[in-house]
Amino acid sequence: MSTSALNTPALSTSALSSSGAGRIYDFAGIGVGPFNLGLAALSEPIDGLDGVFLERRESFDWHPGMMLEPAHLQVPFLADLVTLADPTSPYTFLNFLKQTGRLYRFYIRENFYPLRAEYNQYCQWVAAQLASVRFGTDVTEVTYDDGVYRIAVNGPDGREVLRARRLVLGTGTSPYIPGACAGIAQAGGLVLHNADYLARKSELQKRRSITVVGSGQSAAEIYYELLQEIDVHGYQLNWVTRSGRFFPLEYTKLTLEMTSPEYVDYFHGLPQDQRDGLIKTQKNLYKGINSELIEAIYDLLYIKSLSGMVDTRLLTHSTLTGASWDPAAGSHTLQLRHGEQGADYALDTEAVVLATGYAYREPEFLAGVHDRIARDSRGRFAVDRNYSTGVEPGEIFVQNAELHTHGFVTPDLGMAAYRNSCILREITGREVYPVERSIAFQEFGVPGGPEGLAGVRETGVPGAVVAESEGVHA
Repeated sequence: MSTSALNTPALSTSALSSSGAGRIYDFAGIGVGPFNLGLAALSEPIDGLDGVFLERRESFDWHPGMMLEPAHLQVPFLADLVTLADPTSPYTFLNFLKQTGRLYRFYIRENFYPLRAEYNQYCQWVAAQLASVRFGTDVTEVTYDDGVYRIAVNGPDGREVLRARRLVLGTGTSPYIPGACAGIAQAGGLVLHNADYLARKSELQKRRSITVVGSGQSAAEIYYELLQEIDVHGYQLNWVTRSGRFFPLEYTKLTLEMTSPEYVDYFHGLPQDQRDGLIKTQKNLYKGINSELIEAIYDLLYIKSLSGMVDTRLLTHSTLTGASWDPAAGSHTLQLRHGEQGADYALDTEAVVLATGYAYREPEFLAGVHDRIARDSRGRFAVDRNYSTGVEPGEIFVQNAELHTHGFVTPDLGMAAYRNSCILREITGREVYPVERSIAFQEFGVPGGPEGLAGVRETGVPGAVVAESEGVHA
């Protein structure tokens, strides 16, 4: 690993106070999902760096409600916790396979995409080896005093207050319930977010009709699994999406170049309102459905149709505008609006699965340091290019809370090691792990700037570029 020093201060002397009430950590990571777990793994071998990671759950468990047996990641195994920062790390996915006696099976399988349950096991394997990770520790309040963050926690040993000079917020996203469904989610019946799908699958399959609402990978996986058993249980199965079609995840190689430092630079440099508008048009780049799954769904529908029409409906262009629950009938009524035709209609269903994604919610424990956080005009975290959002640079960092500033690569597992390398560079004052700066063949902004192609200049005419060198096309 690289240890080239930057012109920034070395680590604080906090590591010298290594025990008792006087201990001040260099940083505290709050929340342990894959992103902060990767930071913990990359931090572990750095001499003199004293960090702690706090997680209220009793153990690592990544999306347990969606551990469907055949489901796999949509990124290859190289996008594990550490490899893209340090392929020699003992915490790589390949080392996990070797240590658990499954490396040859993975090799023979000839598939770069780990099963989702397999990735969860890998993360649990890493977490079990890291002394800096503390499970069963709930952060209740954070305050700031004289250059130090004070973190009140309830843990296995009761209440205590930890101190750290920096924070890394990795509390992640929470299940999103559309406002139109807020009423029925509380009224009764059977309405659940896909985060609870596996725990309540058997309950769902006892109902006469099930409707899946959503347009992404989770909705497709649930629909496919329920479709496989539709004949066994005899329910009607509906799939409702507001999208105009069932969009596949865009996964061509030149598009994948947008998951790069250069594209993050480009996106971060755009005005806020332009970034907000752009994100809305890019959902198929990170929220689409695996094309193989789309084909498998069609093939299964075709096979089942050999015995007659399948009792299922796939409804596109349909936005959920309202919902109600009728206890006497034992069913929900979903109010829908067809986007292209501008017409309203209703759908009755006994059970609803909301595969409506996740959204970031600012943790309540940050109320005590509200004045330490930089905000944009809409009150969101104003996140610098180096993933810092504190009013003082390099004090508070975020993981997966910067979609509006850094773009659609924010939740991408493949960019996590890069982001953690950047965060560690800011914390330590040196580039512990080499930080890639230029990996794309294409350019995302106007050519001719400091990093543009030589011989290409802007004309001053909107949308026009003049190529002055041979082989460069406008």
